[in-house]
Amino acid sequence: MLFEVWAPQAEERVELQLQGVTHLLERDPERDGWWTAEAEAADGARYGYALDGGPVLPDPRSRRQPDGPDGLSAVVDHAAHTWRHDPPARGLRGAVLYELHIGTYTPEGTLDAAAARLDHLVELGITHVELMPLCPFPGRHGWGYEGVSLWAVHEPYGGPEALKRFVDTAHGLGLGVVLDVVHNHLGPSGNYLPAFGPYFTDTHHTPWGAAVNLDAPGSDEVRAFLLGSALSWLRDYRIDGLRLDAVHALADTRALTFLEELSAAVDALAAEQGRELFLIAESDLADPRTTTPRNARGLGLHAQWNDDFHHALHTALTGESQGYYADFARAPLAALAKTLGHVFFHDGTYSTFRGRTHGRPVDRVRTPAHRFLGYSQTHDQVGNRATGDRLSASCSPGLLACAAALVLTGPFTPMLFMGEEWGASTPWQFFTDHTDPGLAEAVRSGRRREFAAHGWAEEDVPDPQDPATRDRSCLDWPERERQPHARLLAWYRELIALRAAQPDLTDPDLAAVRVAFDEEARWLAYRRGDLRVAVNFAKEPARVPLGSRGRVLASWEPVEMPNGDGLMTLPPESCVVLADV
Repeated sequence: MLFEVWAPQAEERVELQLQGVTHLLERDPERDGWWTAEAEAADGARYGYALDGGPVLPDPRSRRQPDGPDGLSAVVDHAAHTWRHDPPARGLRGAVLYELHIGTYTPEGTLDAAAARLDHLVELGITHVELMPLCPFPGRHGWGYEGVSLWAVHEPYGGPEALKRFVDTAHGLGLGVVLDVVHNHLGPSGNYLPAFGPYFTDTHHTPWGAAVNLDAPGSDEVRAFLLGSALSWLRDYRIDGLRLDAVHALADTRALTFLEELSAAVDALAAEQGRELFLIAESDLADPRTTTPRNARGLGLHAQWNDDFHHALHTALTGESQGYYADFARAPLAALAKTLGHVFFHDGTYSTFRGRTHGRPVDRVRTPAHRFLGYSQTHDQVGNRATGDRLSASCSPGLLACAAALVLTGPFTPMLFMGEEWGASTPWQFFTDHTDPGLAEAVRSGRRREFAAHGWAEEDVPDPQDPATRDRSCLDWPERERQPHARLLAWYRELIALRAAQPDLTDPDLAAVRVAFDEEARWLAYRRGDLRVAVNFAKEPARVPLGSRGRVLASWEPVEMPNGDGLMTLPPESCVVLADV
């Protein structure tokens, strides 16, 4: 087989160490910086590269790291896998996503164990499972955002074959699979890329140090490296879509941006394979150009997370006003109403958190609503809190039901965070398993300093390196059968089934959304076609103008249709979905 590596840093020679045998690579005369060699190797064969007599390093394009990021790479024969199921024909319109972390979805923390729990998602009505990053990282447990070897699968999760089994099982159940990928930084632990070439550049500063090289000399090959990794997940593992972490942190000044290149490549692969593939961005820019088609001078990504909707909903539920919640907390229902109809709260408005104006308006007529994901909780919004507390730690079951109603009947593509459907009592905390003692202590002390500045006692901030922090974050599956969890789970199932049955709830027309609210009385209502949805965040009953005609499709607490005055009495911390007669 052909072994090849881009190593412009090598001055004299590159050696392939394959199963204990040394092979000398030759320069590729047609590709600057590339070295190649032919050698016989079976699936699983261990190998690495030594540059100019240096240590043997893992392959930057390694398909498997059996012994972790610091070990030798292993050959993976993707063609040897036998697939049992075709991917389902599912796009984003009408989708309901479910974000999960393999390491805490089950106590075992493996892909196979998670696959055995997918029947729960089918019964819930989920259409796509979104997996947090799977690339290798140091140790056994972690969030996955410090991964390296962007073509490989974390071995403690089960490695490449386990991911294929997971995807095949999901497809057999009719579930699509989305994978979270991180292109804005790598490592730092186990990151050997700088030894091979200019994968990073000091041209730009990022929170993680030198930026991934997307626009400096050598960036053509770096972009090809990232493109190849992304397409491998879609092609070799039959993943249906990718979630792109923090695209606002991709420093890229070239006329043709990396994200446009990636979008074009994914669309081409989708046409070649005859199935729908998509990219979902996480972006802090509040810029509709992220999801505007390329032929309309946008980046061409197919969807993006909408944190503005989350922030407005979170402040309406909790009253929190610190940090970036400050702008939303001034009038949370007004903020929520704006995001429901206009997507972004900051669309050219002043952001006190940033100290400047921020965002750009969405063209509600031309932009379909399903291009934006709506959610009440995510791994970020839970795990980046000091103690990883979920909404269930501070909100009543009624308020959790209101949040579910807004997410699942709202205009956006809904996304749930694992366990929220039953109001999981387990926290989801920040945890690591760094093998480098210095890095482990830096992460531990840095997190405690960060939250101490916000008034937290250091001893109250969980130690990321303590195995108990990860263990506390695992879902407690038996609790979904106990009250009040079972009632909330039934509510989620009812709302998701309603979304699937009512075309008005997947109507992509943002301009058709009509919202009314009363900030003081703390109720909000909106219309979607022939359906009306109302929520009451208050601890007292609310009189909501919903008209005197209609029928109840779903309600958290019993309600009666109003008489001639058109005012429905909505119980405290409750919600209702009505259909016109």
